Amino acid sequence: MPNHVPEHGLYIQLFSIHGLVRGHDIELGRDADTGGQVKYVIELGNALSADPRVDKVELVTRWMNDIKVSADYSVPIEQINDKFSIVRIRCGGSRYIRKELLWPHLEEFVDRTIRYIKESKRIPDIIHSHYADAGHVGIELSGFFGLPLIHTGHSLGKSKQSKLLNDGLSLEEIDKRFNMNHRIEVEEDVIYLSDLIITSTKQEIQKQYGDYKNSTPAKFVVIPPGVDLDIFRPPAQSYPVEDETAAIINKIIQKFNRFFMHIDKPPVLTVCRPDKKKNIAGLITAFGEDTELQALSNLAIFAGIREDIQTMPDNEKEVLTEMLLLMDKYNLYGKMAIPKRHDTNIEVPELYRLTAANRGVFINAALTEPFGLTLIEAAASGVPVVATDDGGPKDIIENLQNGILVDVTDPKNIAVAIKKILNDNNLWNTFSDNGLINVKKFYSWNAHINSYLKNIEKLVARYSTGEKSELKPVGRKVMEIEKLIITDIDHTLLGNDDALQRFNSLLISVQDRIGFGVATGRNINSAIEVLKSNNISLPIVSLTSVGTEIYFNYHGSLSYLKGWDTHLANGWNRKLIVDLLSKLNFLTPQEEDTQRKYKISYYIPDDPANLDEIKNILIKNKIKAKIIFSDGRLLDILPYLASKGKAIRYLAYIWNIPFENILTAGDSGNDIDMLKGDMPGVVVGNYSPEMEKIKGTKKVYFAKGHNADGIMEGINYYNFLKEKERIE
Repeated sequence: MPNHVPEHGLYIQLFSIHGLVRGHDIELGRDADTGGQVKYVIELGNALSADPRVDKVELVTRWMNDIKVSADYSVPIEQINDKFSIVRIRCGGSRYIRKELLWPHLEEFVDRTIRYIKESKRIPDIIHSHYADAGHVGIELSGFFGLPLIHTGHSLGKSKQSKLLNDGLSLEEIDKRFNMNHRIEVEEDVIYLSDLIITSTKQEIQKQYGDYKNSTPAKFVVIPPGVDLDIFRPPAQSYPVEDETAAIINKIIQKFNRFFMHIDKPPVLTVCRPDKKKNIAGLITAFGEDTELQALSNLAIFAGIREDIQTMPDNEKEVLTEMLLLMDKYNLYGKMAIPKRHDTNIEVPELYRLTAANRGVFINAALTEPFGLTLIEAAASGVPVVATDDGGPKDIIENLQNGILVDVTDPKNIAVAIKKILNDNNLWNTFSDNGLINVKKFYSWNAHINSYLKNIEKLVARYSTGEKSELKPVGRKVMEIEKLIITDIDHTLLGNDDALQRFNSLLISVQDRIGFGVATGRNINSAIEVLKSNNISLPIVSLTSVGTEIYFNYHGSLSYLKGWDTHLANGWNRKLIVDLLSKLNFLTPQEEDTQRKYKISYYIPDDPANLDEIKNILIKNKIKAKIIFSDGRLLDILPYLASKGKAIRYLAYIWNIPFENILTAGDSGNDIDMLKGDMPGVVVGNYSPEMEKIKGTKKVYFAKGHNADGIMEGINYYNFLKEKERIE
């Protein structure tokens, strides 16, 4: 094994977030989220797991438990084979949510994935994200753990936006329906921050990614998807009557018999999702307006799976309704088949073979096609193709030499190309033979995986040799630590220089297994500045602005925890609170640098009546907020969900650290909620008067020593360190 591959073999995590993915009976065409990406990630996982260089593959997706979808999607871990599994992470509740609406829940997905990785006690060697939403998740995880990130877009927002504009939708409508502006922003970030972007074709790099400002050729590599040549193969001469394949073919023929008057005609086949960009209407129009083509062939459209068109999402409903109307308009009864269901894994390969056996043609009439996997499947089955001249099919036809490219915006072009193949036996044979020969050369899974792993090995080597050490991954530190010590800064950590020096030495001696964090009312810049000026070891985590902001730090590089931000945003209206309290003349806003997105700070006289008046105003206006009074003059108003204690508990969850393994220390009122509860708490001897009210509280120790002396006294009291590390 090459020395830059981990000794245990590669551990690869694939991310495809939407959740409608399982290891069997893939529901291709079920809706807009179940396109070729689903099939690709499952086949990629299977192919990777079969390679001896790979030890473990996980496809990480969203967990759901919804009566509208299969119960298979609620299995937390689905084992596909001994090295490949689907891991389902919960976020955004239990109902199925289409991918355009998943964006607000992705930070929760990130947090829970971090927890899963910590629980599994092994960090993956590489992350591979699929589609823009997974790209966002990949950015967060790769930065946290210091991992290489590769990305496959599958489709891009700018291309889709352009097509929708051509269809007559406005920018406002597109953004409202598809959250397009945010998607494009994320795609720019993914292009900039990923280590490698895998595309299927050169055209994808030039024409699609080329529209993005962060696009640069060095980021990209073309690795076309593979096709399983054991599944997609040419038809046999005959099958035994009792053969399972014969039964499947008979089932398909029975479906055709319900539609076709002359079943012996060559089929013109298409298999796709009922999506406008697939241009099914253009194909039906081409067939319906050409009587010669109708005389030559039958049209078979397998457009996903449907039960009741009326209950389907608007896009699918509109496409399927238009199909039926066009069928009626051109009176294609007996000439056109539109079955309601098909089995992707079993029936589709036989559909291709049946088409080849009857000397038919496969058609991909999509208005835009990033790749075109069905064209490769058809080629592997010996079927000539007609395809759109937009996107991936250009590369595919150039490589395979098995069909004709056309401008599908004019239906006449489609009809002319299909007739050209059907009317020329020699051309049909040439295209069929070319496809069978060249697909092995360009589109086998073996070729795909060899190129894929060669690129991965280079990235893993770069990271393992320290070339990317500037990422400073806090996640790797989190995997190592057993416990956390989190303290307030002012009047707790600071105030006694000799004690502080002893405490700092202690932290350095145990840093391999015990993490240090601060929880402070200061903003992040002020906190880091005061720690540095006192020569204090920088914490791995800083809970600043009274716990409303969380920053990770490792060797000086800071990263903002977006998941906590998303958590606090719920129900918070900063401007409204400021406007309501502006009428109170006893409040004086604190300095500008103390004001934060989730923290409103005032100076206030020490009078309980003032606090009561503020509470009454907020209650009257149905505002849930946390009011924290400290040091006899400071007032902080925070989101109801915010506090130092809640922030620490949030960290404990995502980092999977038991509460009893987190020691907290403070001196004033804004520390109370992190001291009370299941975590061992320490109140230093120089505490503020408001702390008297929690004396006698379980798991809160009042130290005699002041400042850092008090923290160390509490550490000894709880025997928080091993005996040999007790502070003398």
